[in-house]
Amino acid sequence: MACGKTNKAKIEGLAMSSVLDVDFVRSQFPAFSEPSLQGQAFFENAGGSYTCAPVIDRLTRFYTERKVQPYAPYPASTLGGEEMDEARTRVSAMLGVDEDELSFGPSTTQNAYVLSQAFREWMNEGDALVVTDQDHEANSGPWRRLADAGIEVREWKIDPTTGLLNLDDLQALLDDRVRLVCFPHCSNIVGAINPVKEVVEAVHAAGAYACVDGVSYAPHGFPNVAELGADIYFFSSYKTYGPHQGIMVVRRALAELLPNQGHWFNGASLSKKFTPAGPDHAQVAACAGMVDYVDALAQHHGIAGGSAERAAGVHDMMRAHETQLLQPLLDYVADKNSVKLIGPSEAHSKAPTVAIDLPGSGEAAAAELAKHGIMTGGGDFYGSRPLQAMGVDLEKGVLRVSFVHYTTKAEVDQLLGALDAEL
Repeated sequence: MACGKTNKAKIEGLAMSSVLDVDFVRSQFPAFSEPSLQGQAFFENAGGSYTCAPVIDRLTRFYTERKVQPYAPYPASTLGGEEMDEARTRVSAMLGVDEDELSFGPSTTQNAYVLSQAFREWMNEGDALVVTDQDHEANSGPWRRLADAGIEVREWKIDPTTGLLNLDDLQALLDDRVRLVCFPHCSNIVGAINPVKEVVEAVHAAGAYACVDGVSYAPHGFPNVAELGADIYFFSSYKTYGPHQGIMVVRRALAELLPNQGHWFNGASLSKKFTPAGPDHAQVAACAGMVDYVDALAQHHGIAGGSAERAAGVHDMMRAHETQLLQPLLDYVADKNSVKLIGPSEAHSKAPTVAIDLPGSGEAAAAELAKHGIMTGGGDFYGSRPLQAMGVDLEKGVLRVSFVHYTTKAEVDQLLGALDAEL
């Protein structure tokens, strides 16, 4: 069974029953009223999203009114600490996990590295872990380096034609020596959405833990981590309309087993033991603005329920909107004989992250598209392993166009016109 398939009927049903108000969405992002960005269609969202107004407002307030050491008894400090606590409480609730299972760190790359060091201490020589060649290097490189400690690193390889991971191939790698399986929710190159729940169930059945890189998926709707069943889930808030932070969930049963990586006096705190760098107070506090934004969308569209339920409803609206816009782009690229589409050609099984293998340089193509007001990029995007596996020349890389729910049909049309002129 190939990973990367979702329920097409469900997505189509959502598109009919719940329509995203894109004008309201864009009103929440100052970038869309910024004069210098007028006429510029942003298609490098996989590298980082625009920041929503609630996050900017919280950052501004913290830097102007709360920029002191938090948790002291004077008002500015007390309020700063309360805002940090609010962010932890509300983000964890949105993700369906306990507060102390959530950690903030400088980046997902840093979070993954620190956690890999905890596993290095916890695992024994001769133990094994599984990584994929579909991953961004952040969730591949740190784990692969554990081979230096005598840990066997097994590779779950993509199909070189489709770029997909096959669950049967993973099953062949699992035995009683495997302690951890690391894989992406969605690849930043291939774009295929992997069936996380199914993979996690297979991993748990083998007695191992599952580490999921959600960096390329979370911008398209925050997941319920508890429902997915992942033991570890990473994402980056600067790609989910927030500040430059890495956010990591480590579920309690695993977090309590792993050794402390922070100060000795933080070893009993699940939320601190995997963040030796300590918190960036302002950016932690500002992450509550991401929940403000999700809640604003939920309220505007009449989505009720608890935090996780509201986030789920918003997630479904985002995916329906993105899927509707994505299919014409995929059809255009798939039909063009001079280029090659990386990954699935069906929008329902893919995030709106589209990598295109060109005869020439992806970076050069991005420069030409910029003349048409298209903001995108070219290169390997720290995804050299999947590109190599699929036979792409790393010297020229790929052109990657990526969007999110605030993208409009008019912008996609602008992109198609530019591609037609330059490819």
